Order: sequence, then structure tokens, then C-alpha cells
Amino acid sequence: MKAPKFLLAALAAAAFTAVPAFSSSSNARATSPVQASAPDNSSLEARVQKKLGNGHFKNVTVQVNNGAVVLGGTVDLYQYKAEADDKAHHVSGVTAVDNEIQVESKPVTDAKLGQELAKKLAYDREGWPDAAFNSITLSVANGVVTLGGNAAVPWAKASAISLARNMQGVKDVIDNVTVDPESPVDDQTRVAVYRAVYGQAALNKYLIDPAKPIRITVVNGNVTLTGEVYDQMDKNIAGIQANTVPGVFKVTNNLAVANQGNERR
Repeated sequence: MKAPKFLLAALAAAAFTAVPAFSSSSNARATSPVQASAPDNSSLEARVQKKLGNGHFKNVTVQVNNGAVVLGGTVDLYQYKAEADDKAHHVSGVTAVDNEIQVESKPVTDAKLGQELAKKLAYDREGWPDAAFNSITLSVANGVVTLGGNAAVPWAKASAISLARNMQGVKDVIDNVTVDPESPVDDQTRVAVYRAVYGQAALNKYLIDPAKPIRITVVNGNVTLTGEVYDQMDKNIAGIQANTVPGVFKVTNNLAVANQGNERR
């Protein structure tokens, strides 16, 4: 069964490079017992510092002990901390990296940080066919951003992480986003549910603002609706429409209703 062209367009547009993850260690280079020797700490330190020659890392310090690198100092963005970690790992002879770099930027309250990042995430992937199928959540505590929810494609997850890492005031990013498993059947169901929901006259209005769609997650035929609607009737209609799609096993209607004390996404 072929996946619909609607979603294949998104699957073919791998627009974002995967964000490198932090690691506390890397594989040591293999040497024979006869040739093994203590690493030249000063030489290795110089090579790491050269790798961090970019101005973003001017306040980053480097210490080396037997191949293990300790990064300290400060950077302006969390993204630079992640980049420093990745660059150090790619220096030949480095066996481990302890990233103790601190992110120092203008103070931003958690409330403001959450509000600004939520807006960026809401409009992220605007115009892409997968936009309505990504349901990314976030929370902020002491400058630490936790991303959760679902992404229909891997690069939607990578995009969300990149947005968070490049926000002023973010000190750390915890990635709890789940990428929906690849499935031609689920791809077909996503499109069918999309048409059933947005094809209903009462729900057309949710296509006006790309940041406020009814978001549709499909995993193994199980459908979850998220986002916010104006009233309880719209929520009920969306759930009913999703249930009419052949092949849907279950519909979980998590749509929030405005002005009823529900927390906005």
C-alpha cells in the first residue's frame, strides 16, 4: 500500500539535520599494549581549543586529563553548549567529555520563556503537510525546557529541539518527544481523519490560523486529537468526525475548550 502523496511530500522534505545529543563518554581509540602511552594532555587541550575557535566559545575553558576533557566557562545560548560538546567529542584522542559549561544570558522568567517558545512552536512547520500531525508540548522550570508530545516525522522533532536550544534564557533542554512509528496505514489514516475533521463545515475555521489547528496524532490506528476549540460542540463534532473514518480503532479527544479553565497549548 502506498502512502498518500500528501504526507510523502513531508517525508521527502528532510529539512533539518538531527541535533547531536550529549554524551558523557565516547569510544577510546584502540591501541596495542606495546604501543599504548599516556596522552599528551597539553597537545590534546590545544587541539580542542582550536576546534572551539569560534567567537561563541570565547569564554569556554578546556581541561584535559588522560584523554578526558572537562569543558567549563560560559556561553550565551544553550545551543552553543551543545555545539561545544559535539566539537570536543570529534577531536581525535578525546575519550570522554564532561560538559560543565554554564548558559548565561539576560534573565527571563519561566512564564515569559514558556509563552515565547510556545508561540514559536505553534507556528513551527507552518505550510508543511505534516504541520497538523505534530503535537509538541512544553513545560519550563528554572530555565529548563522539557519538550514532550508527538511528532509525525523526525525532522519535526529536530526542529522543535532546535527552536528551544536557540531561545535566549534556556539553560537546558530535555527531549521527551516521541516520533510516531513509520506506517503507510497510519499515513493513510492521518489524511483520512484530516479530511473528515476539516471537511466538516463547522470546523473549517480552525484552518484560518496555522498555529491553532486541531492536531491529529495516529499510532497503530489509535487517534488522539489535541489543540483548542471554541466550544464543547466543536470538540464533540471533531471527535465524531474522527470516529467515522474506516480503520480507526479508538479516538482520544483531548481537545481543550476555550474559557472553561482548560490550559492552553
